[in-house]
Amino acid sequence: MDIQRTLELVTDDLKRVESEFKNSLKSEAHLISTVGEYVLRSGGKRLRPLILLLTSKLCGYTGDKHIRLASVVEFIHTATLLHDDVVDNAELRRGLSSANSVWGNEASVLIGDFLYSKSFSLAITCNSIKIMQVLSSTTTDMAQGMVFELMKTNDIGTSEDEYLRIVTDKTAVLLAAASQISGVLGEVDEERQKGLREYGMNLGIAFQLVDDSMDYIANEEDFGKTIGTDLQEGKVTLPLIKAIRECSDQEKISISALLGAESINENDLKNTLDLINRYDGIGYTINKAKEHIIKAKNSLDIFEHSIEKEALFSIADYTLEREN
Repeated sequence: MDIQRTLELVTDDLKRVESEFKNSLKSEAHLISTVGEYVLRSGGKRLRPLILLLTSKLCGYTGDKHIRLASVVEFIHTATLLHDDVVDNAELRRGLSSANSVWGNEASVLIGDFLYSKSFSLAITCNSIKIMQVLSSTTTDMAQGMVFELMKTNDIGTSEDEYLRIVTDKTAVLLAAASQISGVLGEVDEERQKGLREYGMNLGIAFQLVDDSMDYIANEEDFGKTIGTDLQEGKVTLPLIKAIRECSDQEKISISALLGAESINENDLKNTLDLINRYDGIGYTINKAKEHIIKAKNSLDIFEHSIEKEALFSIADYTLEREN
């Protein structure tokens, strides 16, 4: 099943989620709706709502709470992006000016806070302690991941395990939560809930691995942000970790000088990419992503074959296709 057919399975539900976004952003503080709608309108893959909607169908859920909860996970994701762009001093997000570059850091932080708060006020209407527990532990892990990433900024000694911890906490746990929540809604057994969570977790890790590879090799227009920003922001991601692990001491010194540099020219970026390619940093990272995609698919073995399961496999495959 291709990605277009996958989207068609939940087209109506996705439209309802978009309506939920707009209704939830209404406020007397007009800046909230202005900035919130700008960020939500700026594109994005709606991956988290998509996963929650499809896994809800996989679990046989027939109510309406999945619409609200799909909005919740996207609000949490958007809040994180707003805060992340402030921390990174990002100027672009999905090919457009970032919210903080348009309205300032203060507005971005405060509206990110609003979205976090709104997420929980929406979630609590679903009357499920288990879902609230999943969401609260998820947002705690995400915040912890952002702090740990900050601690490892410009740290050339960042290990692969430390990197994967950051990826898991910052990105993967929210996809894991989106999947698990569906199991709670559908009242499936604990073993199936665990399988759903593992699907989302491994999908999220693979997604970030591919994303971090694209930071060095993608077309800037397609990627939606400046190529090489991870290097300039001092983020030591897996393609670079693989190269650092195997390169010479002199090459390590060259990389260290560029990490977090105020400006990186095309020649510096080319030299870094040449180094990453010399030590197969991109290939290594993509192979790791493939391993997690296999794990994601295998975690759904407990579910019978269905069009929804096929669609979830399609999303997993699409995650890898993004690097082509």
